[in-house]
Amino acid sequence: MSADRKLPKPRSKEVTEGPARAPARAMLRAVGLTEEDFNKPQVGIAAAANEVTPCNMGLAGQADLAKEAIREEGAVGLRFDTIAVSDGISMGHVGMHASLVSREVIADSVELMVHAERLDALVTLAGCDKSLPGMLMAAARLDVPSVFLYGGTILPGCFKGRDVNIQDVFEAVGAHAAGQMSDEDLLELERVACPTTGSCAGMFTANTMSTVSEAIGMAIPGSASIPNPDPRRKDIARASGRAVVDCLEHDITPRKIMTKAAFDNAIASVMALGGSTNAVLHLLAIAVEAKIDLSLDDFDRISRTTPQLCDLKPFGKYVMTDLDRIGGVSVLFRELIDRGCMDPDTLTVTGKTLGENVEGAVFPDGQDVVHRAADALMPEGGIVVLRGSLAPDGAVMKTAGGNLRRVDGIARVFDGEQAAFDAVTNGKIEKGSVIVIRNEGPAGGPGMREMLAVTAAVKGAGLGADVALLTDGRFSGATHGYMVAHVAPEATREGPIGLVRDGDRVVIDPNERLIELDVPADELARRRAEWQAPPARFASGAMAKYAKLVGSAARGAVCG
Repeated sequence: MSADRKLPKPRSKEVTEGPARAPARAMLRAVGLTEEDFNKPQVGIAAAANEVTPCNMGLAGQADLAKEAIREEGAVGLRFDTIAVSDGISMGHVGMHASLVSREVIADSVELMVHAERLDALVTLAGCDKSLPGMLMAAARLDVPSVFLYGGTILPGCFKGRDVNIQDVFEAVGAHAAGQMSDEDLLELERVACPTTGSCAGMFTANTMSTVSEAIGMAIPGSASIPNPDPRRKDIARASGRAVVDCLEHDITPRKIMTKAAFDNAIASVMALGGSTNAVLHLLAIAVEAKIDLSLDDFDRISRTTPQLCDLKPFGKYVMTDLDRIGGVSVLFRELIDRGCMDPDTLTVTGKTLGENVEGAVFPDGQDVVHRAADALMPEGGIVVLRGSLAPDGAVMKTAGGNLRRVDGIARVFDGEQAAFDAVTNGKIEKGSVIVIRNEGPAGGPGMREMLAVTAAVKGAGLGADVALLTDGRFSGATHGYMVAHVAPEATREGPIGLVRDGDRVVIDPNERLIELDVPADELARRRAEWQAPPARFASGAMAKYAKLVGSAARGAVCG
């Protein structure tokens, strides 16, 4: 495409045209813009790039490639960065309170930059978990032509002849605490689990949301699965730069792409993947910004009609690089479209429909990473929504891998994650228990800490098949086992989970979509009269502000 084509400048003209904008032009000259550039649209390139986490390393280089392509297409690219918290590093301690909060900060920071600088379009780049939905939220909120670019997955490590990833290290902590792994083996595993840059290897939150970015139409086909170190990412970065200029030229904006049908497609992809429960929270939040009416009922509706087709970690055998090896997520989308589980007619950032984007995808023989619908791993999706007296507004359970049994167990209640982790690692949890971790919700946490440390400890201690765990907090995408999250209302917002006591009978039935607290109504009324909200964990700062503003997990835990 010629760099001389005439492109619209719907916003940047406010800073580049007319005598009154001489000061703005003077500033822009200082960053390298020329006289000719003032006639071109300005495209923001927002990267959550840093050296804090391997997930977000490499984003700067991809951003620069997108910028070059934008220049070649006749527009001006202007880079800026925002934060990204490492979930893996902040997991299991007080730092995890900041993780979900960072999603809002990312969205807000990108909004403020694009609004203030009057940028005409946007390319967003993300790696670790919260940076992906944060960028998609910002794009939906701003509704300027936008393309999302994932930084790419990490390659798996090798430990004693088998592939490993960060999930194995977390579970090894539990095995080590139970005396089932030596100091030497734990150290060796730690050293080999993360051999390259890129986001966590399994179908955890980052790779789930990268798949969502393609399914919902906001990313270039093929971008979700290509590993971070792979040279093909250079081509994807340049293609993203070209695509955003095309979107600007043809006025293709995020809200024209992220329709209700596109959200349904995204949910179907998550269900077929057996993806992270965090995708529920994040899609609800993105929908708020896109002005789409989405609820937990939509997830349950689509789960009932979408088979689980992918055999991926944390419950399965394979990682994202294996999915990439057999053709990437286009293979999955093609199968779901053919079965009637995805709408092929939704618009994407390519200017084509989803169906057109995956038209050339061929289902490969001789592999079992993705199954045919006729040979599905499960007839329904990998996530179900539960409701009942313990979660009147809903709760989310990952059933991928076959966690469909009914549980009728005795509650062991913990006010916070650390106490539960200590009980598990000290061998104080009995088989048949239902571990209840509360006061970890959006406001009560604050920030809905992920519970990978404790869930991995349960698995590592050999209790994965014998106990259930439920919380008003969240789980990592690497969590697997019998786990229920996002219990709403949360404890500090007077949810029934705040009334549970040791010894109570708890019933969980994913087939019937039930979660019940078997306690007489008069006893619950007495407990409610005695209940007092726990003191806030943070008296000031960003997390205190977030705790005051954040809403229910059942609506995406968004602020405002």
